[in-house]
Amino acid sequence: MSLTSAPTLYGLVLAGGRSKRMRRDKAALEFHGRRQLEWAVASLEPFVERTFVSVRADQADDPMRARFARIVDRHTDIGPIAGITAAQQQHPDVAWLVLACDLPLLDTVTLEHLLKARQPQRQATAYRSSHDGLPEPLCAIYEPSSRASLSAYIESGRQCPRKFLLQSDVALIDEPNPRALDNVNTPEEYGAAMEMLGRGADPASKSGSGARDPVQVKVRYYALLREQAGRSEETINTRARTPRELYDELRKRHPFTLASEVLRVAVNAEFGDWSQPLVEGDAIVFIPPVAGG
Repeated sequence: MSLTSAPTLYGLVLAGGRSKRMRRDKAALEFHGRRQLEWAVASLEPFVERTFVSVRADQADDPMRARFARIVDRHTDIGPIAGITAAQQQHPDVAWLVLACDLPLLDTVTLEHLLKARQPQRQATAYRSSHDGLPEPLCAIYEPSSRASLSAYIESGRQCPRKFLLQSDVALIDEPNPRALDNVNTPEEYGAAMEMLGRGADPASKSGSGARDPVQVKVRYYALLREQAGRSEETINTRARTPRELYDELRKRHPFTLASEVLRVAVNAEFGDWSQPLVEGDAIVFIPPVAGG
């Protein structure tokens, strides 16, 4: 089968994860000056005829996801493979270019290379991981011929899309950019990715900058910090990406004498990590040590 006679290609951005390790919705994080879901959809659109966003049933009316055509999972709690099979069931005669929404280092070269290497006579075309040599299932093309076997795989109680590719007729290709498919699951990985983008390691970005648009957050102060700030709270617009960057910014506004190392931070009433990402509307509290013993 030649590419000219290959099945039509649709795009699917997987945005149905629970983001437990990140502690906030990964699809809403900003890496390129806009939310990652928006950026992922825009990255796919030049290569496919239609683009959909994969969501859980409880996310179907989420305002951010509702801006796009959605495909709702038909299975629960089985991970990203639920989104792939739901898409295949809804449009069984097309091929799917599947993309996870948490790949901020993805570049155009990687997507173009995948399309050029596509082998529609196989069940899928996927990258061989630059880290362990195994198939990368979440930046891959799934042909219609994979639908029945993928459905049978799930019905047998299995859920890992990587293991599905390992047992299937798949064309494996090498990554042109060995970092392009690094995903971001934790606050620490978020910080590392932002640093890479800030150094211009984003081939898909024209600006080569990791700068973000300002977000509005509310900051509350207690004890010594309240005295030094001269207020108990304030609402500010900031480009800070993490609580640590925000505190460094605030130290330039207020005569804070406490180093971040002696403080605790809470985000939205939960103790958090100094490197966790900040988003619009967050409420942040910097908590000084308690005096006395």
